[in-house]
Amino acid sequence: MSLRIVDNPSGAANHARNPGFPLDLDVIDRIRMNRSALERRAGTIGARRSVKKQWQAAWLLKAISLIDLTTLNSDDTPGRVERLCAKARHPVRQDILDTLGVGDIGLTTGAVCVYHQFVSTAVNALEGTNIPVAAVSAAFPHGLAPFESRLTEIEASVRDGAKEIDIVIERGLVLTGDWQGLYNQIRAYREAVGEAHLKTILGTGELATLTNVAKASMVAMMAGADFIKTSTGKEKVNANLPTTLAMIRMIRQFYEMTGIEIGYKPAGGISTAKDALTYLALIKEELGVNWLDPHLFRFGASSLLNDIERQLEHNATGRYAADYRQAMA
Repeated sequence: MSLRIVDNPSGAANHARNPGFPLDLDVIDRIRMNRSALERRAGTIGARRSVKKQWQAAWLLKAISLIDLTTLNSDDTPGRVERLCAKARHPVRQDILDTLGVGDIGLTTGAVCVYHQFVSTAVNALEGTNIPVAAVSAAFPHGLAPFESRLTEIEASVRDGAKEIDIVIERGLVLTGDWQGLYNQIRAYREAVGEAHLKTILGTGELATLTNVAKASMVAMMAGADFIKTSTGKEKVNANLPTTLAMIRMIRQFYEMTGIEIGYKPAGGISTAKDALTYLALIKEELGVNWLDPHLFRFGASSLLNDIERQLEHNATGRYAADYRQAMA
């Protein structure tokens, strides 16, 4: 079996970074989201005929290249992070790739995401690759530490070698409609990350309404976010399709306003190959094929890779392997 997948390295060289723009409160005030309409649209994606056989395998290989392989547990250790990095370098068993006819594509995950304490461990473990290290910063997951300490943490992660910083906002600024305060906060984070990319976690499950989600998305992009991200993975409600639609439609509006492409990262609760295919289909239909690239789309996930590898083994052999046969991500 021979597969063709779109091959574009993480961090495409010609991608224009978001410089940030002045906060336009008139734009923010006009944003409205219709939850019922978004839910109806979201319901049409998974209900359609899914891709099968070699086409499914190609889409799943693409999905692997878009994963921020993540460990954000209280019991993380340097050894666990090193094992995660080894999996990021070789996410699928070589015999499976060879059977699928893609043994030489140099497949890796999009990034490895860890706490600040483990940034240097991950950087060392990924030496010689193009896999960036992403650090969760700014008092993840609550975002409520003293502001100066949040900036200090961001700067320390960048010094240790993190190329991407996943910051978390104060949800209270959204719930009280303090858009200027939110803009100022994210703008300060943008300055603190320097050349690293800023991925802004909105904590959408705690923002009450999809209109709030959409407004917070637009404010974050105006402030200079390179990515907007749904969740920390620690909320009761994490990534879902209606929320995704609200956010990516703001990305589309921002692109129409500025010509700047902003990345999107759903995180939390995406754990199956079927989930991944549904999100890829939605992104393709709403934003276009250009967004199916590591510099514009990532999955924040820890267990997703296991299920994708299991599905790829089925594509290669015609049999489903037991879960324990897949190396833990």
